[in-house]
Amino acid sequence: MLLEKIERSSDMKNFREEEYPLLAQEIRRFLIEKISHTGGHLASNLGVVELTMALHLAFDLPKDKIVWDVGHQAYTHKLLSGRREGFDELRQFGGMSGFPKRKESPYDAFDTGHSSTSISAGLGIAQARELMGGDYSVISVIGDGALTGGMAYEALNNAAQMKKNFIIVLNDNAMSISKNVGGMSRYLSSVRTGESYAELKRGVDKVLTSIPVIGKNLSYALYLAKNGIKQFFVPGMLFEDMGITYLGPVDGHNVKEMVQVFKEAKRVRHAVLVHVITKKGRGYAPAEKNPARFHGVEPFDIETGKPLKEKIYPSYTDVFAKKICELAAKNPKVVALTAAMPDGTGLSRFAKQFPERFFDVGIAEAHAVTSAAGMASAGLKPVVAVYSSFLQRGYDQILHDVCLQELPVLFAIDRAGLVGSDGETHQGIFDLSFLSLVPGMSILAPKNLWELQSMLEFGVKFESTMAIRYPRGQAYRGLKEFAAPIEYGKAEMLYEESGIALFALGSMVSTGEHVREKLKARGHACTLVNARFVKPLDTGMLDRLCGKHSLIVTMEENVLRGGMGMFAARYIQTHHPKVRVLSVALPDAYVEHGNVTLLREMLGIDSDSVLERILKETANGYDDIKERRDL
Repeated sequence: MLLEKIERSSDMKNFREEEYPLLAQEIRRFLIEKISHTGGHLASNLGVVELTMALHLAFDLPKDKIVWDVGHQAYTHKLLSGRREGFDELRQFGGMSGFPKRKESPYDAFDTGHSSTSISAGLGIAQARELMGGDYSVISVIGDGALTGGMAYEALNNAAQMKKNFIIVLNDNAMSISKNVGGMSRYLSSVRTGESYAELKRGVDKVLTSIPVIGKNLSYALYLAKNGIKQFFVPGMLFEDMGITYLGPVDGHNVKEMVQVFKEAKRVRHAVLVHVITKKGRGYAPAEKNPARFHGVEPFDIETGKPLKEKIYPSYTDVFAKKICELAAKNPKVVALTAAMPDGTGLSRFAKQFPERFFDVGIAEAHAVTSAAGMASAGLKPVVAVYSSFLQRGYDQILHDVCLQELPVLFAIDRAGLVGSDGETHQGIFDLSFLSLVPGMSILAPKNLWELQSMLEFGVKFESTMAIRYPRGQAYRGLKEFAAPIEYGKAEMLYEESGIALFALGSMVSTGEHVREKLKARGHACTLVNARFVKPLDTGMLDRLCGKHSLIVTMEENVLRGGMGMFAARYIQTHHPKVRVLSVALPDAYVEHGNVTLLREMLGIDSDSVLERILKETANGYDDIKERRDL
């Protein structure tokens, strides 16, 4: 196998041109086999095999620097840079990341995980190169889907001022995760399909190459002069008008042609954009047919493409998707927005039922938030469905455009808490902290699927800003018998005893239920409260608990700093200084990739770890707890 001969990037340069298609085939077979066992991002990686090969051939890595936008398409890059063995533990705890990581390999020039960042990062590296007298190429690879994000245009605007070589590779497959939307998508589509230019190129090339002796040389001379011809025939020439040299479109599955264009790009003494056309999911029929479903996959059967595990229904996303449609059917003012995630957030169902009231803004979270603010100011009830880690990108807009005006925007925050295999960039563990700081923001988290439904009903009627956060995966079906109506700023008492009180939020309520059972088995009385609201915090409930308990245990799946536990502890220490507080939360750190169950154990928020901490905390004070319980 050719792939087995590659231990470093330069090894690929020993292959003959006629071996490139075979190597590409081996890479695709390898990726399909490995990802079918580990899960991961499949369609995007299958689409960039030849593009990655061409980059490794045309440039001298790791001296030259490649910055991958998002980074989930860097699997072939990892293969070609000697990390073949790492794929057995891809995205597993302690194993190889599914994204570029500087600490993992010198071939990874910049850590990426969110979209539309590569041009900015690459431009910064190129500017540092010039200031420090470096001599290397910088290449930013960005997908057409990422060009729906405003940061990419800020970077393009500044890249146009570069006086030295800086290469931008536009990987155009007409997809982000779902199908691309907006003006840039239409523009690139016109470039891809512009027949006037394509027909001219084919016709002239055919005539020139037919001329005896000098024909091929004339054809090649025309190839070198093609940028001037494009000025007349390629629609818009947006990038050229900005001052960025445009090369392409080029077939993203033709290694030889791309290498030739990349070498040409290296000679340009300013910013240059190479437009490469690829097919997402190429080489695997199920992924070609449905690239969105094969964007990120769990382990699957290669023959059928079907997941090895049946999907567990309902997930919290499923519950949200169904309920928001029910509410929209009753209230014509309800509209829904997503930032290129209609499938991931569950809004694809809403889009089918209410197409005129559904807005996919592309990978542009900041725009989604301010657009929702505008809708709310004009009388609509916008629901912004977004992953927790992606909402960070609209924080300024939440603060200045939504909450400052007390506008009734409802944020449905999916993937809150630990999400697992995608790692640091995707863990939703900061939203309670950054949202709690914003005046006018109310924050809730449901304990189970029925409470999510009730909170959505409450949120749609609420006349100011509200965020409801819920985790990834199967919706909890326990504690159904506890269904007190949602009251603004009020927690829900589940089990009331004395001594030890568990004040748990969202996903941690079910953990609290298990902790309580284990404490009871050891002879400890235990109260369990469903906090429901982070902001406003139910201080009345905290007063009630402090009257009968010596230890209050706050439980949340968020970092401690700025979370519910910090605010609860501050209140208790101020008003009930004799009551001890134990805060169960995540550390002030980025959490790497791994199985969620394993991560919870490692980070000490699973039921056994919480139990151990409580028993240790009460070891010296149990007599005091017992006395209070007997009162």
